[in-house]
Amino acid sequence: MKNAYLIVLAAILAAAGAGYWAGKGKAGAGDTATAAAPTAAAPAASEAAAKAPRKLLYYRNPMGLPDTSPTPKKDSMGMDYVAVYEGEDEDAAPGEVKISTEKVQKLGVKIEPAALRELARQVRAAGRVEIDERRLHNVAPKFEGWVERLHVNATGQPVGKGQPLFEVYSPELVSAQREYMVAAKGVAALKDASAEMQAGMRQLADASLVRLRNWDISEEQIKVLAGGGEARRTLTFRSPAGGVVLEKKAVAGMRFMPGEMLYQIADLSAVWVLADVFERDIGQIRVGQKVKVGISAYPDRSFAGTIAYIYPTLKAETRTIPVRIELANPGGLLKPAMYASVELAVGASARVVTVPVSAVIDSGTRQIVLVEKGAGRFEPREVKLGARSDTYVEVIEGVKDGEPVVVAANFLIDAESNLKAALGGFAAAAGGAPATAAQGGKSVVSHHATGTLDAIDVKAGSVTVTHGPVASLKWPGMTMDFMLANPALTEKLKPGSAIAIEFVERKPGEWVITRMDAAARAAAASDTAPHKGH
Repeated sequence: MKNAYLIVLAAILAAAGAGYWAGKGKAGAGDTATAAAPTAAAPAASEAAAKAPRKLLYYRNPMGLPDTSPTPKKDSMGMDYVAVYEGEDEDAAPGEVKISTEKVQKLGVKIEPAALRELARQVRAAGRVEIDERRLHNVAPKFEGWVERLHVNATGQPVGKGQPLFEVYSPELVSAQREYMVAAKGVAALKDASAEMQAGMRQLADASLVRLRNWDISEEQIKVLAGGGEARRTLTFRSPAGGVVLEKKAVAGMRFMPGEMLYQIADLSAVWVLADVFERDIGQIRVGQKVKVGISAYPDRSFAGTIAYIYPTLKAETRTIPVRIELANPGGLLKPAMYASVELAVGASARVVTVPVSAVIDSGTRQIVLVEKGAGRFEPREVKLGARSDTYVEVIEGVKDGEPVVVAANFLIDAESNLKAALGGFAAAAGGAPATAAQGGKSVVSHHATGTLDAIDVKAGSVTVTHGPVASLKWPGMTMDFMLANPALTEKLKPGSAIAIEFVERKPGEWVITRMDAAARAAAASDTAPHKGH
């Protein structure tokens, strides 16, 4: 029995020992794991640090006024103040503008290098189709008579050269025919007479023939008379040219006088286009240049023409100069008085440094181009411009070939740079000194005071304020006039209101209020304002 107890006791001790050593082994493994934990966590901590949010410094006025706030707020027009993060308020190098990469992406900034190009552009002008004046013919008999019969009796009717137009009766014409016939017969009868008599009769016949020809009698009819034919009561007038009847005044039975126009015929196989070219473009237009003419009636077609003449006068009302363009009119598609649009390429063939037109910021007195100097850094350059096309402009001075320039969102960068200039040096870190703004290369301090609004001069944009001491200027309390950076600052205030103001010296002796709050609002703001304690 005693041996049995000894055996059980030995088993319990063995189990306890095994548990102790097993526990110690697990503890050792745990220590190793614990020691390894920091090593495994190091990359994670580094990654977390890399993803740590940027440090928010302050919020600035969205309109560029020298006004900041440590907390989100809205300006007097209801616009949210813009957050400024660490690194964004660092000063750029002299003459440069610095904007964060994130903001550059948000603004949609696009860069394109300046490049050498053959600068050509399209000169466009409005015009109208006109009849070629050299192809216009009037039919006007040179003798008195009556219209007996019409062969062409409608305006717009096409006619060919030599085609019969009308028949006329004229006593003078009949008399001239008979005179010629008598003279012709006399020449034949006097063939055996003296040379002097034959010459006189021949001279009379020739004079009668010239008279008929001067009256535009056709050669066919003269041959009939010369061949011994009888004088005809009526004679046929034929078309002097092929074309279209533009005007018909002849009516059957009407009497006409010498020189009276009965028909007007125009050859429309070729026409003119008279284009009105603006004064600024006329210096690049030359006779002989090829042009492209478009007609709204045929949007899928274009017609090729040539500049034939530049008129010597300018239309003062439109500041344009007429230019005559000649072009063929196959099929008679171009009708007189149709409107036309004219395009011609102009420009020198030499390669010049160019930038896109959108890259230029024109203030009216000078032109600026923003040149990229690095990630988020831009240098404004004043440039001298030359010729321009529809999409590019020549840069004579200021930018070199290959330099990257901003072609999109440059106006936003320009606005941002103006804000930087107004806000440069504002340090809104908690407990900082009075905020300053860069103005004309000098540091301008923003000051704070409390007092009473005495008067508002809306027309002058100024207010009269009785304020307490200003520690940053070592001023005692006084009453003085201030200019307003924004007239809306007094929108909700009335004379007699207790106020708190923030102001700067814009130029010597001119003090400008950039922020004005009612006393209740000002008290809350002053608890966190950067100037607290001054």
